[in-house]
Amino acid sequence: MAGLGPGPGGEAEPRPLLVKIVMAGESCVGKTSIVRRYTEPGSPAAGSAATSYMATIGIDFKVKPVMFNDTRVKLQIWDTAGQERFHTLSTSYFRGAQGFVLVYDITNLKSFQSITVWMSDIYEKAGDEVDVILLGNKCDKESERVVPKQKGEKLAWEYGMPFFETSAKENVNIEHAFSVLTKEILEKKSCVLHDFDVVSLNETRKRTCCAF
Repeated sequence: MAGLGPGPGGEAEPRPLLVKIVMAGESCVGKTSIVRRYTEPGSPAAGSAATSYMATIGIDFKVKPVMFNDTRVKLQIWDTAGQERFHTLSTSYFRGAQGFVLVYDITNLKSFQSITVWMSDIYEKAGDEVDVILLGNKCDKESERVVPKQKGEKLAWEYGMPFFETSAKENVNIEHAFSVLTKEILEKKSCVLHDFDVVSLNETRKRTCCAF
């Protein structure tokens, strides 16, 4: 039967569910550091002297296997470029996503002000039913803060989405934020596909809803 494989005792075992999550936000807000902190927990602390990440050029993605209520899930996390010259390319990958991690830098007011533009792109490309969380990143830089936490909370409340202040460097709220997003996606069970170990880079295939 499609989507099933032999379990440890020879019985059929469902393949993991595949969930597509897209990182969005301006350049240099820490999207890549957040992804690496979450998907490579053993790597050096993002933002430390041992690690230095260039701005993402184009698109990259990581896969994170997780368990949710005894269900095996593969999170396919797409890290998009925030630079304006890559905007059209980045937003083209919004289609087919079940969830978004929208990030701004608490030390960069422009990155916060652009959140409404990114939300418009998400609604246009992925619809208004997808799950989105808002992250105010770099909360370890309190002395350089220019965006009060209350502003992030208010904006998230206006859009009806969860909000967290995070630090990829200090590993603050990263795991929790992704867990909350995954929980919301799977509880909705909206257009989540079984994983057939196939990754499409062209996004031409239409999603098949409720393939459970």
